[in-house]
Amino acid sequence: MSEKSAVLIVDDEKPTREGLRAALEDRYDVYVAEDAESAQRLLEEQHFEVLITDLRMPKASGLDLIKRAKALARPPVCILMTAYGTEEDAVAAMKLGADDYIPKGRLQIDELEMRIARALRALSLEQENRVLRQHIDAKFGLENILGKSPAMQEVLEMVQQVAPARASVLILGESGTGKELVAKAIHNLSSRARQPMVTVHCAALSPTLLESELFGHEKGAFTGAHERRIGRFELAQGGTLFLDEIGEIDAAIQVKLLRFLGERTFERVGSNRTQAADVRVIAATNRNLAAAVAAGKFREDLFFRLRVMEILMPPLRERGTDIVLLAQSFLKEYAKENRKNVTEFQPDAVEALMNYPWPGNVRELRTAVEHAVVLCRGAAIALRDLPAGVRGNAPSLPHPGAHGVLGKQAVTVEDAERALIIRALKECHGNRSEAATKIGMSRRTLHRKLHTYNLHDL
Repeated sequence: MSEKSAVLIVDDEKPTREGLRAALEDRYDVYVAEDAESAQRLLEEQHFEVLITDLRMPKASGLDLIKRAKALARPPVCILMTAYGTEEDAVAAMKLGADDYIPKGRLQIDELEMRIARALRALSLEQENRVLRQHIDAKFGLENILGKSPAMQEVLEMVQQVAPARASVLILGESGTGKELVAKAIHNLSSRARQPMVTVHCAALSPTLLESELFGHEKGAFTGAHERRIGRFELAQGGTLFLDEIGEIDAAIQVKLLRFLGERTFERVGSNRTQAADVRVIAATNRNLAAAVAAGKFREDLFFRLRVMEILMPPLRERGTDIVLLAQSFLKEYAKENRKNVTEFQPDAVEALMNYPWPGNVRELRTAVEHAVVLCRGAAIALRDLPAGVRGNAPSLPHPGAHGVLGKQAVTVEDAERALIIRALKECHGNRSEAATKIGMSRRTLHRKLHTYNLHDL
């Protein structure tokens, strides 16, 4: 080891702690303490890899010390030793988080060193696994959110910044923009990922049912409450509660939710017993909550409590470069689901997809592609396969392939992006800044794309 692991020995008998120090200090950086109080101060001042503590000491026992040590952000490996070892002591120690248990009467230094080394190997492996899980989460936590447009890149960056925090998050955006998908990504990238994410669709329940759904109720709390019900806050303990359509909750529930966000406590309906819950709240709405606050329909204090962090989901019409990317992903999904050999879009279908304003956003695009896959008679989706509403926005005049716009062959994402850039530049009479704004790109990105697609002369 390049650096010695730090070991803290706690024993009220000086010969024991000093003897252990002398035996271990060649291999470890050894500290000693005569009681649990002194040991607690040392644990708070610096990090120890290993804690070796006697069971019976004045004031506080070794079990009390282990309990406190395991509550630290970086808990040490804990080894309990005692001259009065019983099976009950061993069980209690393990329940409190002790990693090993050694009776003093048969304590051998070689055996203790072997157990310390084994515990350190286990600790090292756990740390490696934690780092690996973090790398995996960072890689796959956003895997279901597709988007290369600047607007979506901004959202993805925000998700990664927000995820590690405990703060509440408010996700705003039109229906179908993917707010729940973003909420799941925040949870999956957070330290709460191993705990549950519980979702409540607030608009789907009446105020009475929603209150019971969120906070639970006791038997007999209201008509029909035939048994105790555990609420979503309790079910989400240690994890995340996602409140979709938060703008629809009534005034009484707003008050209870505000209290929880301030105090992290609640009561079941029909109960006076206050309960605590370690739950992160993520809320979403397609309503203008600021306008609802101004109109007196939503509490201003709750609005600010929910909006500690805010993420605004862009509508699909502002994500021009993502439309074909998303469409091809949905195509692959529904072709597999329907067992059809459909692999691409014909140019007229791509034109229609890019021209349509998508009022239903990504959800509507998904449905349109599924519709097209089901009706498609060949390997490429044609204009006729798309829903009538989407077809109605296709241009009536063909786009000549000679000018670099979509020709007669099926197209890739790059083909569609190239065509979109050409069209935007023509409509903006060559003004690159306006064209970049029109298709949702930065001017720098547009310049790079012009180089990639050999469109310098446009």
